[in-house]
Amino acid sequence: MRAMPTFQLGQRVHLVDKKGRQYALTLKAGDRFQHSGETIPHDDLIGQPDGTMVRLSGGKTMMALSPTLAEYTLKMPRGAQVLYPKDIAMILMWADVYPGASVFEAGAGSAALTLGLLRAVGDRGRVVSYERREDFARTAIKNIERFLGPVVNFHLVQRDAHEGIGWDVDGTPHVFDRVILDLPEPWNVVPHVPAALRTGGIYLSFVPTVPQVVQTVEALQRTRAFGLIETFETFVRHWNIDGRSVRPDLRMIAHSGFITVARRMEKGDASAGPTPAVASGDEAENPVFDGG
Repeated sequence: MRAMPTFQLGQRVHLVDKKGRQYALTLKAGDRFQHSGETIPHDDLIGQPDGTMVRLSGGKTMMALSPTLAEYTLKMPRGAQVLYPKDIAMILMWADVYPGASVFEAGAGSAALTLGLLRAVGDRGRVVSYERREDFARTAIKNIERFLGPVVNFHLVQRDAHEGIGWDVDGTPHVFDRVILDLPEPWNVVPHVPAALRTGGIYLSFVPTVPQVVQTVEALQRTRAFGLIETFETFVRHWNIDGRSVRPDLRMIAHSGFITVARRMEKGDASAGPTPAVASGDEAENPVFDGG
């Protein structure tokens, strides 16, 4: 019989009140969680089973849970705005990110999407991510390690994707199965994509506004290297169901951005490969943050 998981030192835990509100904490020996004047020692949580009910000092009860990936991304520390779980789910499906895939991502931001990519590619796959800002890069690494622990198949390169993409962590050119961009101006990166994406591979980008998505699609068309170009958005509306009272929530997660996908076709010249903007192996200008 499989052993029931229990909370461990250093683990991320969410405490959920009766209204479904979640409060995140990272378990540390000797620390205390405080809420509305009530407290509970972290030591009282360490070793308890996932899903247990706990009682705070004033008598309030809360449920202690290991957060799902969706719950974790909404509560984790942020350096940059994170994608909503509804968009991450659609990205993973429409980019067809599969176990063993080699995925290029830019930019990493706070690593909400990166976490989804790492789960999808599994131990046999790998994710290489560019992030221009060092503070965002360090936040991303911390968020990943807090949820997944040390990850050996993830590499974060502090680099501006506008200068070109497709280099591995050692500075050598690499052709990926998937290229995923979460950047304000992906159309400036699109010309570099054909050399970094294998034939039949999938390109995907996420932008919030109509002018951005129009420029992105036009850039994809200009390369003459992509087909099956599609753009869409997603909405999520929750429903309240209480006996005979059934109605949609008064609030919903509506537009957050446009997802554009395309397939890499044979037509197009990717023979030259990427030309690095800085010398290969220049650690001072192109530092690498390894997730392992």
